[in-house]
Amino acid sequence: MASADPRLQEHLVRIGEAAQRLDQLRAAEGAAGNLSVALRESLDPGGQFPQEEPLALPEPAPELAGATVLVTGSGCRLASCGRDPAANLALLVVEAGGATARLFTSPRRTFRTPTSEFVTHWALHRDAFAAGADYHAVVHAQPLQLTYLSHIPRYQEEAFFNRRLLRWQPELIFQFPHGIGVVPFDVPGTARLARATLARLRGRTLVVWAKHGVVARSIQAIEQAVDHIEYAEAGASYERLDLACGGLAEGLTVDEMLAICREYGIEQTVFPDPARQLGERPRLPRTIALEIGGPALAFALSLRGRRPPAGRRSLD
Repeated sequence: MASADPRLQEHLVRIGEAAQRLDQLRAAEGAAGNLSVALRESLDPGGQFPQEEPLALPEPAPELAGATVLVTGSGCRLASCGRDPAANLALLVVEAGGATARLFTSPRRTFRTPTSEFVTHWALHRDAFAAGADYHAVVHAQPLQLTYLSHIPRYQEEAFFNRRLLRWQPELIFQFPHGIGVVPFDVPGTARLARATLARLRGRTLVVWAKHGVVARSIQAIEQAVDHIEYAEAGASYERLDLACGGLAEGLTVDEMLAICREYGIEQTVFPDPARQLGERPRLPRTIALEIGGPALAFALSLRGRRPPAGRRSLD
């Protein structure tokens, strides 16, 4: 058997670790949750994925022609993906024109087709590559607290959801300076849901699927997409605790969150900022603000050709 491509092996390890983290977060019970990574680079599938067959793609995507996509299989458990990524992933090499692909799998393959949510993954990868990305990770998970809150009608209203969630930790406005999108419930796996998700994710890194879970994205690393989910789930956990305690806690006020943004030069779009409307300048240079400004800001700037330094962004 041909030797494994070391670059492919590195991606498999990182995807497996991300899947394990989602399992640890209780965000992927049973076969819930799925993930994918699209890469501009070519990888040799032969050593790990020697079985080959044709695959029709959800819609033509010339932007992805020649790209490699790793995606979890339908019905696969993310916990199992953590232990044996190759058995639970398909490797797609997109052919010229972007309408078809060659699907490569392992002899240990545990699935018949890519995830039933692949239509959403495909739409998001196409959007990112059209904007110039060379790497793009998409993660769908069902974290307990976020999913629970999305069943409450008032939390399905985006402005209310962001005001309630972002108040619990100063890190949250860093991570989500453009807020968290909220997508109304639709049938899973449909093109309608894919279109709605794409619309709410533009300029953002995380959306909540009402009554279903969340979708996160990153052009830096799949670990960063999982970080988005972990940060948001922490905010939702505080919110659930406060609801159980009768709403006793204040959380950060809007003024306090705006003060954080002014201090660190964070260009947030969640809350109106009277100081900025009056023309007050941020206190730190934009280069420093970019380094600490959160993945959403990094995503927006990098799609305009300004790639920020890699690594975790937070107050710590």
